[in-house]
Amino acid sequence: MTKDAVTSHGLDRHGIVPKGHVHWNLSPALLYEESFARKLGTLVHMGALSTMTVPHTGRSPKDRFIVRDALTESTVDWGAVNVALSPEHFAALRLDVVAHLGGRDLFVQDARAGADETHGIGVRVVTESPWHALFGHNMFLRLGAEALKGFSPDFTVLHAPSLKADPARHGTRSDVGIVVNFTKREVLITGTHYAGEIKKSIFSVLNQVLPDRDVFPMHCSANVGPDRDVALFFGLSGTGKTTLSADPARGLIGDDEHGWGAEGVFNFEGGCYAKTIKLSREGEPDIYQATQMFGTILENVVLDERTREIDFDNASITENTRASYPIHYIANAVLSGRSGHPRHVVFLTADAYGVLPPVARLTPAQAMYHFLSGYTARVAGTERGVTEPSATFSACFGAPFLPRHPSVYAEMLGRRLREHEAQVWLINTGWSGGAYGTGSRLKLAHTRAMVHAALDGRLSGGQFTPDPVFGIDVPTSVPGVPSEVLTPRGTWPDGAAYDAAAARLAKMFKDNFAKFSEQVSAEVRGAGPR
Repeated sequence: MTKDAVTSHGLDRHGIVPKGHVHWNLSPALLYEESFARKLGTLVHMGALSTMTVPHTGRSPKDRFIVRDALTESTVDWGAVNVALSPEHFAALRLDVVAHLGGRDLFVQDARAGADETHGIGVRVVTESPWHALFGHNMFLRLGAEALKGFSPDFTVLHAPSLKADPARHGTRSDVGIVVNFTKREVLITGTHYAGEIKKSIFSVLNQVLPDRDVFPMHCSANVGPDRDVALFFGLSGTGKTTLSADPARGLIGDDEHGWGAEGVFNFEGGCYAKTIKLSREGEPDIYQATQMFGTILENVVLDERTREIDFDNASITENTRASYPIHYIANAVLSGRSGHPRHVVFLTADAYGVLPPVARLTPAQAMYHFLSGYTARVAGTERGVTEPSATFSACFGAPFLPRHPSVYAEMLGRRLREHEAQVWLINTGWSGGAYGTGSRLKLAHTRAMVHAALDGRLSGGQFTPDPVFGIDVPTSVPGVPSEVLTPRGTWPDGAAYDAAAARLAKMFKDNFAKFSEQVSAEVRGAGPR
């Protein structure tokens, strides 16, 4: 097969001497054909492409490394999250990755990360897998023919999912390796077909380089209302970032990764990577529609063998079923990927203890406290060995992707909140009336009503009362939401049981925040639970 849309910056500059065909920037249709020819995908009813990534159906955070050298020594927050790999181990792994890729047909996807022309970076994905090239086409910003002609990547992902790393030779912990080298401007990925590693590795790159340009990188979704009022939604997986930002009444800037610079907010991506477990046409019509379209990649979903229709309720492979699609598949997407400065910032948490109020207003100090805490909770049944709710604190709602110390990002948030007078809200999308297993999940319709009332100003003029445990201001009424839902203790059948659960969660917050006590002011230290 002939090369397609070859750029002037060839594979020889990466040290790759390909023995097979090199397919440059193929269209989705051609990448479908290449996937089918290699038996790497299945055509789904209505046109999506179904793929499998078993045994790795999610990210492998313990297999993520950063090369420790003169460039990163003093800027990376080394530890359990940012694990160091030596330049020598990187060189050994790279040698094997290059040899592996050189012996196979290759698919190259050239794109851009960052809709801001000044601060975006050129990204190249070199992979042995056509559907992973399609993932790059979907998730990064797509370039036109003229831009491709002169394209030169700022960062290159060498993606070899069928190559297993050797811990003894490569310094990894297993046969999976996701290694970022900031000096070489490369990412190596081995041993896992889970496509999310591609986009999150580049997100980590942006989290390292953009603070030096005074751009605040954020793990958040973003949308904008008819009055150009921008809202950000921070939250960990499963808290509702994608669901709540995909609002028919507001334009979707992006669903996962953004920068906040001098001109406002801009999307890092050109697509969405939505969780699809229990997805329905009624609950999330825009995302559901995107899963029914040609060019969408579905990961680890279960299909009807006869009709190839998707069973979104089936979690027999994984709870982390995913759909990757270009952002313009959402009808009200903001195609420029850019907008102004936020008026509202929403922190999302899925509190499985049933303790936090469903909506609360935060002071600037409380916003800093909860941003550094980054709280949500895992529930029983989603991970092996989890039999009761388990608290998760992920600094800045994205600790696995932050090379620098969390205080760097928190300082950037605090400064922007002050400069632009943005109001911060805490929204609990978790449980009410008891913990997981006893209480019930807060209704999505009620959560949407709370978000709408916060963003359109109806909450700001209402009355609030402080939560007795966490000190955050809870509205006494929200249009469209029963008043009894707003006070967590009143929804529990046993008030004493609520008090015990609230005290337990408050202690978890305090214990977790102790590690930040020296980096924050006394006001922020005192903004946590009472």
